[in-house]
Amino acid sequence: MTRAITDKPSDAELIQTACRRIQGATLAVEGAEPTPVNVVHLFESQAFVLVPSDGDAMILVDDSPDGLPAMVEITDCAPIDLRERVRSLIWLNGNLHAVPANLERDLALEIAAEHPDDGLLDLGHGFSMLRMQIDSAVIATASGAASVPAAELATATPDPFWEYESGWIAHLDADHADLVGQLARKLPRDLRDGRVRPLGLDRFGLCFRVEGPAGDSDVRLPFPRPVTDVYQLSQALRSLAGCPFINSLPE
Repeated sequence: MTRAITDKPSDAELIQTACRRIQGATLAVEGAEPTPVNVVHLFESQAFVLVPSDGDAMILVDDSPDGLPAMVEITDCAPIDLRERVRSLIWLNGNLHAVPANLERDLALEIAAEHPDDGLLDLGHGFSMLRMQIDSAVIATASGAASVPAAELATATPDPFWEYESGWIAHLDADHADLVGQLARKLPRDLRDGRVRPLGLDRFGLCFRVEGPAGDSDVRLPFPRPVTDVYQLSQALRSLAGCPFINSLPE
């Protein structure tokens, strides 16, 4: 198999991508119960988050003009029903600041232009915006944990397919057992006896979760080179599977 020089996203890219499609996130500050977070938008070394307006975190931030030490925990889950759905856990650490109420709407519009999220519609309807100045980030995956400096996170970009990945993975799992079977032949021999399920997709390749009797294993199949659009992605999938006529992505 021909491998690209870089065959997977950086940790900073993984964090950027996970924040675009969060299924669960919480805000932790000292002296308050964990607060549910609706939206996490990363901009340079800052994170804009939406939290309940009547929560303890809002009160504590309003009483801390110099910033409030805080942590945002993000859970990135697979879009299909697996034995263990969590793909990664992310922790953003930094100082939390209030966002003036008269700026919230304008900021939400700017965020929505590149990060459309239905959660933004809750702004002003029980939810308010806070800003975290990020000091550091940590990501934990099946392969281990890594610390990401704020400067590196600020220059990273999310995967170009972040908005569609969930639907495509669900489509592969539900409607393309033939393609998954072809791809499974590329896996290490000792993993082929387990149940092979698509776990993730990005510009560098596909990741599978193999559910075996002794536990789960995650394995990546890289494309020969990174792809940049849907046409290249579809070609790469077909080439990787060795089935050029499979319609691998939904129309």
